[in-house]
Amino acid sequence: MPNLHLAFSPDSDDLFMFWPLLHGKLDTGDLTFTHERADTATLNERAGKGDVDVIAVSIARYATLTDKYLLLPHGASVGRGYGPIVVAEHALSLTDLEGKRIGVPGLSTTAYLTLRLFLPRFVAKVVPISPYARAFDAVRSGEVDAALLIHEGRLTYEREGFAKVVDLGEEWARLSGGLPLPLGGNLIRRALGPVKVQRVSGLCRDSIAWSLAHREEVITALLSEDTRRDLALDRVTLARYLEMYANDDTACFAADARAAVGELFRRAASAGLLPPNLEAEFAP
Repeated sequence: MPNLHLAFSPDSDDLFMFWPLLHGKLDTGDLTFTHERADTATLNERAGKGDVDVIAVSIARYATLTDKYLLLPHGASVGRGYGPIVVAEHALSLTDLEGKRIGVPGLSTTAYLTLRLFLPRFVAKVVPISPYARAFDAVRSGEVDAALLIHEGRLTYEREGFAKVVDLGEEWARLSGGLPLPLGGNLIRRALGPVKVQRVSGLCRDSIAWSLAHREEVITALLSEDTRRDLALDRVTLARYLEMYANDDTACFAADARAAVGELFRRAASAGLLPPNLEAEFAP
């Protein structure tokens, strides 16, 4: 029986997408799916091997993987006027952090790339996103002067006693003339061949659609099954997070989000942060 290998992050929106596929909610025919979960930086590195059939990565990382992978036309994490945030223990401006130490979730993340567009000079220290308290602890201990938060951490910083320095989604919207910020996407391995790529893409699309149509059921399952207890998410906070990153943009990579990928690549290339002339290529 043909087996497909999935890899995605511990974050709720990733599990939301794949939960039906991994829990027998879809007819997958002769295909079976196994999966692994790892933090975003690890997934970005793992994707370089090109041996995972479907893998969730940062859009910034996809820029260097176009020879091995296609970008799926669904499963995107998109910020519309919001995105990763930089937090500190006290109120600061972004320029106050020039030359300072900032904890980042990985050097191949879209969050890091976007921050470099707005703050070219700072000292980046990689602080893994799991456990989520690690970023907050790094600031409190003085290991870093501020932290760049992605995923659920952006909703919990206030209860942890931190102040927002900047929301990169807001800044990107101003810079790009209102485009959303494309943060993450699901890639599919080119080596599967056109027929299987289309079939697996369709199953992933159906899995997302199932979760969106059964949102409350999936939220209940995530709250009861997920092993990430460090966040202590309640139903209201989880639902709020999923509204931000598991929504219509997840169901279909919209035209403006696709345009935003190209705009991000162009601006990053102009700043010397990515190679020039990059083009996103989408699977069916």
